[in-house]
Amino acid sequence: ILPSEIPLGAEEPRVLCIIQDTTNAKTVNERLTLNLPASTALSKLYEDVAHKAGYVIGTFDLAWGNTSDMAPLDHSSEMSLSESGFEPGKRNFLQLTDKDGEQPQIASDESGTADSSGLDDSSQERFIGPLPRDGTAGCSSDYSSPSYSYSSILNKSETGYVGLVNQAMTCYLNSLLQTLFMTPEFRNALYNWEFEESEEDPVTSIPYQLQRLFVLLQTSKKRAIETTDVTRSFGWDSSEAWQQHDVQELCRVMFDALEQKWKQTEQADLINQLYQGKLKDYVRCLECGYESWRIDTYLDIPLVIRPFGASQAFGSVEEALQAFIQPETLDGPNQYFCERCKKKCDARKGLRFLHFPYLLTLQLKRFDFDYTTMHRIKLNDRMTFPEELDMSPFIDVEDEKSPQTESCTDSGAENEGSCHSDQMSNDFSTDDCVDEGICLDSTGSTERVLNAWIACLFSVMVHSGSAAGGHYYACIKSFSDGQWYSFNDQHVSKITQDDIRKTYGGSSGSRGYYSRMCGLIMSALYVVVSAEYLAVDDFPEHIKSLVQKEKESEEQEKRQREIERNTCKIKLFCMHPVKMLMMMESKLEVHKDKTLREATEMAYKLMELDGVVPLDCCRLVKYDEFHEYLERSYEGEEDTPMGLLLGGVKSSYMFDLLLETRRPEQVFQPYKPGEVMVKVHVVDLKSETIAPPISVRAYLNQTITEFKQLIAQATELSAETMRVVLERCYNDLRLLYVPNKTLKAEGFFRSNKVFVESSDSTDHQVTFTDSLLWKLLDRHGNTIRLLVLLPEQSPGTLTNRTVCQKMGGDSDVSFEGSKGNRKSVEAILEESTEKLKNLSLQQQQQGSSTSDSQKSSDASDFEHIESPTQEADSNSSICAAADNRELENRIRAAAGGSGGASSDAENQFACEERSDSEVNNDRSTSSVDSDILSSSHSSDTLCNADSGPIQLANGLDSHSITSSRRSKAHEGKKETWDTAEEDSGTDSEYDDNGKSKAEAQYLYFKAEPCAHDESSGDAQKCLVVHVDKRITLAAFKQNLEPFVGVTSTQFKVFRVYANNQEFESVRLNETLSSFSDDNKITIRLGRALKKGEYRVKVYQLLVNEPEPCKFLVDTVFAKGMTVRQSKEELLPQLKEQCKLDLSIDRFRLRKKTWKNPGTVFLDYHVYEEDINISSNWEVFLEVLNEPEKMKSMSQLAVLTRRWRPATMKLEPFQEVVLESSSVEELKEKLSEISGIPLENLEFAKGRGTFPCDISVLEIHQDLDWNPKVSTLNVWPLYICDDGAVVFYRDSTEEPMDLSEDERNELMKKESSRLLKTGHRVSYSPRKEKALKIYLDGGPAKDPGQD
Repeated sequence: ILPSEIPLGAEEPRVLCIIQDTTNAKTVNERLTLNLPASTALSKLYEDVAHKAGYVIGTFDLAWGNTSDMAPLDHSSEMSLSESGFEPGKRNFLQLTDKDGEQPQIASDESGTADSSGLDDSSQERFIGPLPRDGTAGCSSDYSSPSYSYSSILNKSETGYVGLVNQAMTCYLNSLLQTLFMTPEFRNALYNWEFEESEEDPVTSIPYQLQRLFVLLQTSKKRAIETTDVTRSFGWDSSEAWQQHDVQELCRVMFDALEQKWKQTEQADLINQLYQGKLKDYVRCLECGYESWRIDTYLDIPLVIRPFGASQAFGSVEEALQAFIQPETLDGPNQYFCERCKKKCDARKGLRFLHFPYLLTLQLKRFDFDYTTMHRIKLNDRMTFPEELDMSPFIDVEDEKSPQTESCTDSGAENEGSCHSDQMSNDFSTDDCVDEGICLDSTGSTERVLNAWIACLFSVMVHSGSAAGGHYYACIKSFSDGQWYSFNDQHVSKITQDDIRKTYGGSSGSRGYYSRMCGLIMSALYVVVSAEYLAVDDFPEHIKSLVQKEKESEEQEKRQREIERNTCKIKLFCMHPVKMLMMMESKLEVHKDKTLREATEMAYKLMELDGVVPLDCCRLVKYDEFHEYLERSYEGEEDTPMGLLLGGVKSSYMFDLLLETRRPEQVFQPYKPGEVMVKVHVVDLKSETIAPPISVRAYLNQTITEFKQLIAQATELSAETMRVVLERCYNDLRLLYVPNKTLKAEGFFRSNKVFVESSDSTDHQVTFTDSLLWKLLDRHGNTIRLLVLLPEQSPGTLTNRTVCQKMGGDSDVSFEGSKGNRKSVEAILEESTEKLKNLSLQQQQQGSSTSDSQKSSDASDFEHIESPTQEADSNSSICAAADNRELENRIRAAAGGSGGASSDAENQFACEERSDSEVNNDRSTSSVDSDILSSSHSSDTLCNADSGPIQLANGLDSHSITSSRRSKAHEGKKETWDTAEEDSGTDSEYDDNGKSKAEAQYLYFKAEPCAHDESSGDAQKCLVVHVDKRITLAAFKQNLEPFVGVTSTQFKVFRVYANNQEFESVRLNETLSSFSDDNKITIRLGRALKKGEYRVKVYQLLVNEPEPCKFLVDTVFAKGMTVRQSKEELLPQLKEQCKLDLSIDRFRLRKKTWKNPGTVFLDYHVYEEDINISSNWEVFLEVLNEPEKMKSMSQLAVLTRRWRPATMKLEPFQEVVLESSSVEELKEKLSEISGIPLENLEFAKGRGTFPCDISVLEIHQDLDWNPKVSTLNVWPLYICDDGAVVFYRDSTEEPMDLSEDERNELMKKESSRLLKTGHRVSYSPRKEKALKIYLDGGPAKDPGQD
């Protein structure tokens, strides 16, 4: 935007400045753009920015926005922009910031510094059309009009008129409201109406809300005001703001609503007085001259742009008006029955205007319907309209004489489009038509009537866009100064007659704005004479009180806005000393002039610490919540204003505040800028415990030796034998052993976590990764807590039993229960456990040819380590037995081949693979539903088991259920999800030292009982299990065997997600790395999947039933199994569960895709070789009435159905087996089964999903009958697989001749049938929502609607 006073210099380089206003939340996303000569002084830059942003010069600073140097530019410097570092030809980014912590002052209206439009006078006067709105798509981020700055929207436009805010898509409403406001007669009449609050709620009173809106439009100092109160009085909710409607439709509906509200008042007939005209609808006999007629009323005249069937549009409004009254001749079959002639005669039918309204509204019918494309279109043809319209040629004065030969009919039918019809008296002269001196009664002279109807153009409604949507704005002429204005939502600007002419439509050949926005004019208002606007001093008393009320409300809003502009809003945290020691979060809103002491008191009350902690034991400190870092404290600054401490009022801050508390005997530790916070956990190697953290502050330039001394002071440990381990990120442990290395060099940041150990043991002499310290920390970081729900029918119950696990020959530990029979229970349990182990080992040895795996090298691998939240008490813990350790090694040997959790390259991401065999599974769930469920079950979320005293939140967070698929290991190996195939592997196969993780893993497992209360009130048996999440599912199940009471192959593990959805975990060699703390697991009895097995849902295909898909059973198919073998295994299940006694040769299995039957599986087909099995696999079982005809894959099974037009019925499906894809063979087969001669047989492929239902009223015409093809596998048939549906008919059979009643009855039956089967009767696009104004405050809720 070029300042008008600076000449355009072609030689001088220019500097583009892009300024971001960071002083307020509402302006931070806006940009001001200046394009200045490079010789412009910095002081002039400040002046231009102040002029554009609407601020007072000297109350703000400008700083570079793309550098770390935040020093403001000198506002008084006379240095040029090029000398100050600005680069010509490039974008120079600046930030407009607070000056000394104070908000910039907004320039007053009188100062003239706020350019409200951002355009110079000439460009502003010339601009018309849709403008970009705040937050809407398509607005450039560099759009620089200060109309969108925070200050300018508060200031009234220099035109003196106030705009209306677009709620979303309410531009049509804004255009109509501005037109009504600019109509003096309507505005004055509305002001004269007085609202009685005792009779009606002001919120739902449409006239009152319009009255308030008009008062604000006339007296407000704002640039634009909201229309939400008006739309609320319409009974609209927020969704209506997103509905586009026609402005003419709104005008009608709103006028009807006002007439209803104004009954029994002086304004009852206001709409008719201003907008209603009259016309005669007549038919005249051409033989005798007899005329039959009726008088209709209208509020607007609909003018056709392009006559139906014509290619040429009318060129002007005058031509369209002439066509509107042009009579048509009724002859031939359309002859008129004359009452006088008593026979059908040729006649002339037409319309005559009798009376024009005070405000004439012409509606240009630009929205039309294209019968070729069957879509609604918008006609963009050029149509001119004059500034002054002479309506006298279109009025028939002779009709005023009311000839005696004429007769008034009583049809009462409305004219098409928009004419209102009244059944009126024949005596027109008695009608009340005063209408401001333009009455057309018979007492006036013809000359007066003709001269009176030179009407002036007053308002134009403009629509830019297409029939699908667009934007409305209004061009209105002010009667006070004769100037034309564009009312475009919140923007009001001056325009000229040239701009009005640009809206005629059509294409001018140019590529400018208006050539793209052709076809704009929707309606035009003409007026004969005009009244004057009611001045503020002449307002009625009730309007004056309303003005005062609105003025006070606006002042209050302004004061509140000023307070908001000076209020600092920042996140506040507090570790509440009572409420479970939880970190509480809130938002502190404090005025920038409040001191730190006052802000602390406000935070104290906000966090509800009154009565818990004394106020003098609290202080506010600077805090980084993301890094949990205390940046600094504010000692000695208690009386400093918060605006200075926080760096001014900003939309967002890069830091937070923490309300810190202490005990009365404690002293607050000062936090200095530059310090880092370290959480120190003390490790006790003897008890193998890790203590809760204590906080220590250090400097990044301190050495490790100095840091150890600091920790020694805080923990009272010896610095000489101290080992410090830094956890830089999850499970990344680093021993700090270089004495002179600084903390910064070691990777310390704002917030850090270290583990320290200081003892005289020899553990510090071994390599760190082989030390007990490393093992404890590694196990601590990988241990998770799971809640395991045991089955009700578990043989090994927890009640009255004791689980004995050996640990170095020491004594046992018992669960809670009866102690009287402890020994016998222990003996029984130990014996049963040994049997289970032996049985499991035998099964593992049979399934694997590998030798016994190596024993765990360290006996402490399965020894007990206390949970971080518990004290060490070896007598109260349940430890993994040494026998279980051996058993787990054997399982790993069988699964992985070399012991441990070695992985192949296939499993690169540890994720939980589950089937859809939920316990509460809906048996009719389709494969699509199952895929949707299973695709979101996996998770790669890692749990950092912090040893702090605060437990992690229960359940899963929003990021813990993510989709994760494993990459394929090598080409040719098919990935499956719903199988127990043991693709071993974890996240990383080797550690940093190249050792296999099998050699260094700590597969820790500890279980203890707890009571789990369900909603039913019954306590379900459950375990709280602390386990190393790197353990495999197979080893996890093995450890659960003593608690479940059966072998791991006889129970299934289900992971419980949100909403209690359960999904089975089946990959035995997957680790528990996708689990996190407090995840729930349900154990259910039943055979688990083995390697290469898949869960399959079997549905019965019933081709001639209303519901062709019926669920039968869940079963298991195995890789390498033939179809016949799977059928043999299905037979007893079908007989037992479904009562189906079938012969193996009298049913087939076939592919199921959604509800469509597909490929027929032959008995010799092998799963995973000939038939690919996918996750959540589903198959159809089809019972055969005769032996199987499908013997080869070259055959094609087609489902055929005969259509009988003579009876309007479809016969049942019949299967036809073809030897080839020949159309001739298909016809021969159809002719053979139906008896239709080959030359008369026609066929068509069915559409949609099986059974391809279609209405019997549509099938004869809608299908593509008898396609001209020779093979089935080409367009338009594309029949390449079994299961296609083919309809056929006899071409000589004529359709049944239906009466209208029979057709309607059949249509109802077909609609009901197709709706029951879930098929659409016919395609219907989304219906538009009708525009309604509710007089009772809102629409009635229909419970039957969605």
